[in-house]
Amino acid sequence: MPKRTPLYDRHVALGAKMTQFAGWEMPVRYAGIIKEHDAVRQRAGLFDICHMGQIEVRGEHATAVVQRVSTNDVSRLPVGKAQYSVMCREDGGIVDDILTYRLAEDRLMLVVNAANREKDYEWIKQVAAGLRAEGRYGPQAGEAEVADISDQTALLALQGPAAERVLQRLTNDDLSAIGRYWAAEVKLLGALQALASRTGYAGEDGFEVYCSPADVGALWDAILDAGKDDGVVPCGLGARDVLRLEAGLCLYGQDISEETNPLEAGLEWIVKCDSKPDFVGREALCRIKAQGTPQRLVGLHMEGSRIPRHGCMVLAEGERIGLVTSGTYSPSLDCPIALAYVRMPYAREGSVVEVSIGPRHEREPGRVVSKRLLDELNKH
Repeated sequence: MPKRTPLYDRHVALGAKMTQFAGWEMPVRYAGIIKEHDAVRQRAGLFDICHMGQIEVRGEHATAVVQRVSTNDVSRLPVGKAQYSVMCREDGGIVDDILTYRLAEDRLMLVVNAANREKDYEWIKQVAAGLRAEGRYGPQAGEAEVADISDQTALLALQGPAAERVLQRLTNDDLSAIGRYWAAEVKLLGALQALASRTGYAGEDGFEVYCSPADVGALWDAILDAGKDDGVVPCGLGARDVLRLEAGLCLYGQDISEETNPLEAGLEWIVKCDSKPDFVGREALCRIKAQGTPQRLVGLHMEGSRIPRHGCMVLAEGERIGLVTSGTYSPSLDCPIALAYVRMPYAREGSVVEVSIGPRHEREPGRVVSKRLLDELNKH
């Protein structure tokens, strides 16, 4: 049986079409994917993302543990700051992409993908145990300091240009003081304790709000009510996928996985080979960085009307040069778009390609563009 978030009954009452995703029964759409997409781009949309996992690492040596599992430099995080990163295997393959928060000097929270929650929890515990076995710290910072708090945490995302204005109506705390990739404890609805983070997965300004599962229903209702005159609508996974793809944000299990590394995925900015002496996968990633990657994740702007899907072949001059990882119709660009791994000679912007689509392998023309496909809007 799939799991259900605390908001399941509300989704059904709002007429959402439900689907199974990563072991959860989630809303895929309400009024329609394009309408929900447009609401987020023009006003704001509200997403239930309670299915995401949260893992805390606590204690005197919490930073040492997260430093070892994360390719990014956690030591630079001040209290209240968030950081995007990946966890890698020794060979550089991506275990998961994560968001790390420093909630206190001795307390960090890692937000992980729903499908990877159990795997990530065991991975972090394994790394913590390894550090202890190496004598890096005493027994007080062992496996017991790694805690899966997902069942005690609920998460909403309010995304779009009106997000701050709408959420501000529910609190006396100054949300404008929370910068991009910062978070702060706030009181909503008078006394509801929450963590408001200026982060998101839509390529828009917005907030992700962490609270108790017991409070999330009241908060969901209050946000929709406060945003009614601004045109805020509930949004499902369908719109979320289109929005993140337009923004060039990777989806674990499609665009990145244990079979890909962050350098070929265009995530070299979060791999601190030069400034960080020790993390899982560092040796392999430093070697790959020095040698160069044979392929690169790029954006594809399609010329025709057919939509590339995961697994479609990318060709150039009749030769296979790569594979599509994600594809959709982009309402912002009014054409099909995709992310794809292509061989390096073809990864430069402007390269002309074809994508083999459908059972008849019909070829649709396209060109390589920035992985952040929304950048195409600024060129026209």
